[in-house]
Amino acid sequence: MEELRKASLGLFYMSESDYPFELIRWDGRSEITPEFIRSTTGELTDCPIQETDFNTFLGGRYQILAQLLKANLLDLKVYKVGRINMPVYIVGRSPEGSWLGLSTRVVET
Repeated sequence: MEELRKASLGLFYMSESDYPFELIRWDGRSEITPEFIRSTTGELTDCPIQETDFNTFLGGRYQILAQLLKANLLDLKVYKVGRINMPVYIVGRSPEGSWLGLSTRVVET
């Protein structure tokens, strides 16, 4: 977590607005499903959730951050939640079994 915090410190995800990255840790006993994401993040039960390709989402702009995530987490996935101004969760399974990663927001109109 400390390496991830240092690597993401001061970085902003650029979309139609810029948002910082924040560390997240979710219980690893559950698989990540739309219902799990909604309950963990407090979203409404009908809120749409879109899975996005990890490599496409972080792309070349965040290459060092992407490499750190790939080197330390398994089964990396990116989830966009909602519409227009969306929270985004970049998560993978840690060696200890927890879901770890980063959250940010994107604005797509």
